[in-house]
Amino acid sequence: MMKKIIFFALVLITSASFSQELRLLRGAITEGLVVNDSLNETYSLYLPTAFEVKKTWPVIFVFDLKGKGKASVSMLMSAAEEEGYILASSDNVNDSLSISENVLIANRMFNAVINTVLIAKNRTYTAGFRSGAMFASILPTFIKEIKGVVSIGASIGNVEILNSKQTFQFIGIVNRSDYSFRDMLDTRTILNKLKFPNELLVFDDIRTLPDANTIASAFRMLTLASMAKGDVERNDSLVADSYKQFMAKANSFLSNEKPILATYLLSDIEKIFNPLIDLDSLKNSQKSLRRSTSYKKANRSQNSYFLKESFLREDYSYYLEEDILSYNYANLGWWNYQMENLTKLDKSAVLFENQMSSRLRGYINALISDNIDFISSDEEVDLEALNLLYMIKTITAPDEYAPYLKVISTSAKMEDYGTALFYLEELLKNGYTDKEELYELEHTALFRITPEFNVLVEKYLKEARYDIIEQ
Repeated sequence: MMKKIIFFALVLITSASFSQELRLLRGAITEGLVVNDSLNETYSLYLPTAFEVKKTWPVIFVFDLKGKGKASVSMLMSAAEEEGYILASSDNVNDSLSISENVLIANRMFNAVINTVLIAKNRTYTAGFRSGAMFASILPTFIKEIKGVVSIGASIGNVEILNSKQTFQFIGIVNRSDYSFRDMLDTRTILNKLKFPNELLVFDDIRTLPDANTIASAFRMLTLASMAKGDVERNDSLVADSYKQFMAKANSFLSNEKPILATYLLSDIEKIFNPLIDLDSLKNSQKSLRRSTSYKKANRSQNSYFLKESFLREDYSYYLEEDILSYNYANLGWWNYQMENLTKLDKSAVLFENQMSSRLRGYINALISDNIDFISSDEEVDLEALNLLYMIKTITAPDEYAPYLKVISTSAKMEDYGTALFYLEELLKNGYTDKEELYELEHTALFRITPEFNVLVEKYLKEARYDIIEQ
């Protein structure tokens, strides 16, 4: 088999922010670009293979608040290459900073990129995943040059700050199994009432994140919207091909007995193409679909599970708050029972039941994480409440090792070695093998020299660091 060899072309650009030339890659990510000489801030930049220095380009600023900016850009590269977009991502925005601090960091990166490459007028956008997407969605309120947002797996960060006189295009992308799906449906309704241009690309997949084709569809929508506004020269061939592709996708939903997904997409097609081509036949097709037996049946079923999901969400929220306030360790069995019920739903032959189960699991884990962050931020951290939350997390996300390690560490700090020992064995039973991390775990210096600790380590990891003294 021949090896595939990829050549990345270098392009030399003289940045207005520096007196020196920058060496940038085409078709790949250039990392560690300095924002300016006086700040210790950097960003990554992706230029499509067809990039030309003297030509103007649309740019999408990608945000990740967990320090994974390059990884986020990597996930959008294929779509950016196909649709002809520059991508840029700050290395310094972080969820540990305030919104105002992150906005200032983002603005400085904007200026650095604008001084480095030629940006097309009215074609500056933001994008992100989860919390990064929520941050991306509030930036147009502060920076008027941003004309659109591609939000993957998150609704708008704060609808209350939206200004009907300063609209932007919001394109959401979400899996129906994602716990944010219903919030994004609600966001769509709010944006429609506010007359904000918006689309919502919904998909079904075992993967939570969208594939490159779905992301490329979102980028294509940005291009078509710019064409409708006159910011991009009209290309009838591109319009016709795009319409054909989107309609083919809608028809594939119908042929796979997913009429609800078809209606979502047809609604988006109408919004995007209405200023560009005649859509009388499409509007008639939409009416017929919504009157069809298959759509009505599917819609009733989905709404029925939405209602059931709402009740369960309320239960989760209520009991979690009560358990934290009362340190109700006795309720761990109730949480275990709830997760067993969701596991049964995972095996259901009913699609909507599967999706509800997945959304509920995502919801409770997000709720627990939010409470952990809230308690951890207090000046005097309530260790007992925090430990209980980590215990519940071992039930709701049993395959994650971090909650077990947190319980072991926090219990050892409180000198509750019995609890620490129990969760150590649960952790090792789950396949954890990082002995080095285990022996360096915070607050466990006294715990890890106990015979009980080392007996368990030797049992599951073959060799303990400290000798086991027989009594």
